[in-house]
Amino acid sequence: MKKVIIYSTPTCHFCTLAKDFFKEKGIEYTEYDVLTDLEKRQEMVDKSGQMGVPVISIDDKIVVGFDETEVSSLLEI
Repeated sequence: MKKVIIYSTPTCHFCTLAKDFFKEKGIEYTEYDVLTDLEKRQEMVDKSGQMGVPVISIDDKIVVGFDETEVSSLLEI
């Protein structure tokens, strides 16, 4: 099983699309709200080099934004 992390904010439309995609495909994930969690926000910036959300980490490979094709490829689905 792949380790999936999404760094998101509550009002981010693309974050919601990504989370809905994970739920639809039965993918377990850990979510961090970088609006309120400053430590995780810094972790996201350190990993991705920027502040935009979502940032999705799949087995430590980073996807900035929700690119369904790339995410599916990394998840091997």
